[in-house]
Amino acid sequence: VIKKLVDNNVDSKDDFAWTSQLRYYWDAKNVDLYVQMVAATRPYGYEYLGNTFRLVITPLTDKCYLTLMGALQMIFGGAPAGPAGTGKTETTKDLAKALAMQCVVFNCSDGLDYLAMGKFFKGLASCGAWACFDEFNRINIEVLSVIGQQIMSIQMAIRANETRLVFEGSDILVSNRFAVFITMNPGYAGRSALPDSLQALFRPVAMMVPDYALIGEIMFFAYGFQYAKECGNKMVTTFKLCSEQLS
Repeated sequence: VIKKLVDNNVDSKDDFAWTSQLRYYWDAKNVDLYVQMVAATRPYGYEYLGNTFRLVITPLTDKCYLTLMGALQMIFGGAPAGPAGTGKTETTKDLAKALAMQCVVFNCSDGLDYLAMGKFFKGLASCGAWACFDEFNRINIEVLSVIGQQIMSIQMAIRANETRLVFEGSDILVSNRFAVFITMNPGYAGRSALPDSLQALFRPVAMMVPDYALIGEIMFFAYGFQYAKECGNKMVTTFKLCSEQLS
């Protein structure tokens, strides 16, 4: 990130190369910590998630963060889509970690009904956690339209700054930090296309295969290697040959 800023001769805090980075600011007036990215500002969650590994920030991760943070600012959900192994769920989880928010990941199947999803939303909307539904388009099309109505009712309550909502027959507390994310593997058998009413509630972001050499280089740097770039390239070439030559 620093190298990119130096290469682009960034000398102003209003430069897009700087504002497009995830930044933390302490607000002395509200006595709270806020996370900013371009025009999006989100409060810090203060959720202890353990000392776990973090993702390497690549241009792809930055692009995904930008879209998801913009969606959060406008009280929409995020919908990363792309082939398997491109880091859709991991990027969503890592953004939750950066904002110190609890993120509950659930792998969807065609046996899921709207009642089970309603229970999910009740609990997560009350405590202000994030929901990440993996392979969301595996759910049956009939169920998807009902889920769209459920998500819309919660999003509208948050936009109206309401603290309580009658949801699926229960009077629940609504936290304005609640957000829904869905990931999709388009083009697979047994996947249904999302209804337009549901698509309108999410901001899409296309994910593709990341630059493994860059990730390897940064990981070697983190472990203290002097020739990290060369080691990263060699490691990627080795594993690529292994995947092609070995069964």
